[in-house]
Parts: sequence; structure tokens; C-alpha cells
Amino acid sequence: MKEITKSAALIAAASGIVFGAVTPLTASAAEAPLKWTKCAGSGLDPRQQCATLEVPMDYARPGGPKIDLAVSRIPAEKPSARRGALLLIPGGPGGSSLDDPSGKGRKLPQDVRDTYDLIGLAPRGNAPSTAVGCGLDHADLAPSKLRPWPAPDGSVTENMSNARRLSGDCARNGGELMRHLTTKNNARDIDRIRAALGERKLSAWGVSYGTYVGAAYNEMFPQHTDRIVLDSNDNPDPVKAERAWLAAYEAGVEDTFPDFAKWASAPGNPYRLADTPAEVRPLFLRLAARLDREPIPWPGANPEELNGNVLRQTMLDSFYDPEDFPDLARLIAAARKGTVPPAPATPPDAAMQNVVAVSAATVCNDAAWPRDAATYQKGVDASRAKYPLTAGLPRSAMVCAAWPWQPKETPVRITDRGPSNVLLIQNERDVATPLSGALKLRAALGRRAVMVTVNSTGHEAYLENGNACGDETVSRFLATGERPGRDVYCK
Repeated sequence: MKEITKSAALIAAASGIVFGAVTPLTASAAEAPLKWTKCAGSGLDPRQQCATLEVPMDYARPGGPKIDLAVSRIPAEKPSARRGALLLIPGGPGGSSLDDPSGKGRKLPQDVRDTYDLIGLAPRGNAPSTAVGCGLDHADLAPSKLRPWPAPDGSVTENMSNARRLSGDCARNGGELMRHLTTKNNARDIDRIRAALGERKLSAWGVSYGTYVGAAYNEMFPQHTDRIVLDSNDNPDPVKAERAWLAAYEAGVEDTFPDFAKWASAPGNPYRLADTPAEVRPLFLRLAARLDREPIPWPGANPEELNGNVLRQTMLDSFYDPEDFPDLARLIAAARKGTVPPAPATPPDAAMQNVVAVSAATVCNDAAWPRDAATYQKGVDASRAKYPLTAGLPRSAMVCAAWPWQPKETPVRITDRGPSNVLLIQNERDVATPLSGALKLRAALGRRAVMVTVNSTGHEAYLENGNACGDETVSRFLATGERPGRDVYCK
């Protein structure tokens, strides 16, 4: 379905950090079963290596069927400075970090690359690990269909119907592995990777949903964690669990829209939509309502019409990165004239089938969702009244409303018990993981964490928005273990 800081003395005591000396965490006597070979694919750093690790499909039956996990690495660049391994935990659910040691991991400063082997993975269910798919129709892979936008009048009837149909497809076509895609199992897989790498402790950089996985790993295996960076942070509410992800768009859009409005009304902007920021919001709402009533044909797009929900979905997509604001502005400008721009490019159906299946299964398996339409309708009605920009989406019924299986375990509960080794970094305006949710993770972790809040817009903070204060704070923590003595705000 498309983010850190405490007193150095305290950290040293709590985390076993020795400043001014290299403290390798590799268990030298461990037998690492990974057989590293050249990675398939193009554009990768020639030093990146790949391997496959076998893990239980169901950890309750460790002797039962096994699945494969694809893992990658680029070794630390300065062996004498090597501390251990830094796992890059992807977002999603449905994301992969298998290529990240060659990609985003290479943005890390030299002292961090000297300190760690950079480790990527394709989480369970994600190709080229043992993969799953639901066999959905092409139309169901449309971006505006992958989120449960209510009907123009706010009805969730079609959402409930889609949930029953799509969950049936996943049950028929997904195989047994679909039942075992969960955050807790992702955390267990990470510990198997740690052991296979021969590491006593593992450092991690988790992004977006990866912050939930990283926090879960630190909760379930605290004795095996070293330095943990959580970037663009999920609300860890153990009652709502994954439902909080969808609900977060209410705050995320409201936090981000003023930035878009300011940009879209700036003099000299070639994509300018209005004379003042105050005019942009009503302009958008009027246009979305008009497209609800009178969609514009859009040949080659999926769906082949520009309706209100396609416009709203484009808003969500564009708000992940301010560099994508022009995409939304171009669409608004064209639609006001009754035309459409060229159809947007979309990922191949095969890749989307995999991503969507992993996302749906993880979200639905982590926690039970309501099954009755009335609960969703009540939530949608309230949301539409208070947050008209998102038109009820954040409280609507997705595939989990008819998921054929009940969760096998309770959601992981993040607590303040454990090592004080977590650094959170968070953009102040983030459409997908808003600051309000990140603050709940910060509160749940208590003394275990310090948080860096960055005055920036977009999803993903570390090394993504050019904020030297935030980047240097995180890099220093990874390279040396030093965190600020208290939470930090980076202007």
C-alpha cells in the first residue's frame, strides 16, 4: 500500500558503548551460513553481494515448511573501524531494501560506511524472497483503488464489496504464506538474519513501516540490538495497530496542504494556481467535487477517467515529496480546463501484484479489523465532516474488513523497558507518518529514545531533505553512538 538523541554517559552505561575505541560486535565463533554471490540486476555497486537464508514459514512450527529470504550486503569499507552490521529496514509493508546498500545506503557518510556492513533484504513475501500474490484484476491495481476511497456521497457500500472480492482473491491465490506475513514475523526474520551474519548485536535504520518493524525488533530481541535509527515514524498504537496507518492521512494531509498552498500561489512559480495560499484549498475542494459529478475521460490511465478520487489520490502521492508538487498542480490546471495531461506511468502489474499482496496480508494479519459496514460508515461520516480533503478515506473499509483469517497473535506493544539505544528522526510535515503519530512512538519508548524533529516537508527525513542538523545528528549516532542529551528541533 507508498525517519533521533540522550546523555553520552547514560548511553554508554545502558548500551555498552565505548567511546574513543572500536567495539566489534561480531560473534567470531559463530558459523555464518550465508553464501555470498554476485547480485542479479543492473546498476548495483559491484561490491554488493547477495545470499539466501532459509527461515520457518510459521515460527510456531519451526520444524515445518521453510521459506527463503533474499539478503544483500556491502562490507564495511574500513575493516579496522568495523563495528558490525547496519540493517536497512524498508517501508511498506511491501517494500524491499535489497538494492539499498547500492542506493540509499551509499548516501551515508564515509565514517558510517567505514563502521558497518550495509545489509538489505526482501522481507518475507517480497520477491525475490519466497513471494506471494493475490491475482488481482488490472483495474484493482489502480492507485486510487488501492486506497479505500468512499463513493462521492460518502457511502462505504462499494468499499465493503471490494473488500469481500479482493480478500477472496487473496485467499484463493495467495497460498499458506499469506497467513504468516506479520510484523512480529518480520522481526523474527531479522533476528535470523542477525544470527546468520554472525553478529551478536545488530544496528538498524528503519524507514516508515520499517520504524514499526525496527521498534518491534528492539522490543522482542532487546539483547541483540545495538544502534537503532527510526525515520518517519509509525503510530505504534497496539489496539489499532495497522489501522493507525490509514487513519494517519487525516493529520498528514492537513499538516502538508499549507505547504502546497504556499508553493502553488508563489509569484514566479510556473505551476501557480492562485494568487494567495488561502485560495488553493477551496479551489481543490471545488474541483474534486466537480470531478465526482463529472469525471473526465483519461485514455491510457488506470482507471481511464479523472474523477474526484483520482485527484485526491494524486494529492496523497504528491505530498510524499515536495518535488512532486508540480504533478498535482499540472493535474489541477488541466482538470479546471476540462482536459487531462498524458497518462501517468505505472509499475508493471506483476510487481504490483506482489507489493499489494504483502501489504494487504501484513496489515490484515497484524490486528483484527471491524467486519460491519456500520462501523466504517460512522467513521467515514465523521472524517468527511472534519477533514474534507481526505473525503473519509482514513476511516474507510479496506480489504481487512473481510479478511478470511483472524490474527494469530496480538500486536506487538512498544514499551519503555529495554536498552536506551533508539534515535527517532521525523519531518514536521509528513503526509504518511505525521508528527502526531511519531510523538506517540516517542512517548511509548520513553527513556529508551531521543527524537530529532526536522522543520521540513515530505516522507523520509534522514539524508533526504538537506537538513544538516538532522543528518549530522543521526550520522554521529550511527558512527560513534553519541546522542544529544534531549530531544532536538532542527530549524
